[in-house]
Formats: sequence, structure tokens, C-alpha cells
Amino acid sequence: MVGWISIKTRKVHCVTMMITGFSWFILGIWYGWGYCFCTDWHWQVREKLGQPVPFNSYIQFLVYEITGYIPDANITDIFVATIYFLSLFISIVLNIQDYNTARKYTILNKIKKPDG
Repeated sequence: MVGWISIKTRKVHCVTMMITGFSWFILGIWYGWGYCFCTDWHWQVREKLGQPVPFNSYIQFLVYEITGYIPDANITDIFVATIYFLSLFISIVLNIQDYNTARKYTILNKIKKPDG
């Protein structure tokens, strides 16, 4: 969720966030809102290992695994969605700024003729 901080990871972060959104909201039409194919795969592996997960939310599961506390599912979903949309917004804005900056310098470099 913080891949937008580094200029080097911004594009990959934005694409990853969009894939996550696609999984949550498009695949979620068929599998349920918030469906994540990575989480589904993780759950399947844990099932085969005999370690089923009693939660629907991966974040709820992580909080429990790390702290032993079981957060409310609705609050967890609201928190995750808020952080997701905030991070996606920041990522898109910074990627647009990076694109415009690169475009500006490309145009300036074409205008300037090398001395020689």
C-alpha cells in the first residue's frame, strides 16, 4: 500500500493496485465482494496443510495471527477499503505527475539543440 512512495516502484504499484481492484470488484461479481485470487490460493494451500482459516478477510486473519485479537469484520472491511482507495488515489495522482514531468522534459530536450 506504500509502493507509491518510491518513484522506482510507482508504476508497478499502480498496476498491482488496479489488479487488486479488478479482483475485488470484477471477479467479486461472481465470487463475492472483495474476492482476491491470491488469498483464495493461500486459503486452498492452508486447507491442504490442515490449517484452515476461520476468517473471510485476509487482514482480519493477519491481525489475529500477529496479535491474537479478532477485529470486527465490518470495521476491518471499511479500514481496508479506505486504505486501498486512498493508496490508489495517491498512486494515480503521482503517476500522472511523473508522466507529465517526463513529457515536459522530453519536449524541452527536443527543443534544446546540443552545442557543438
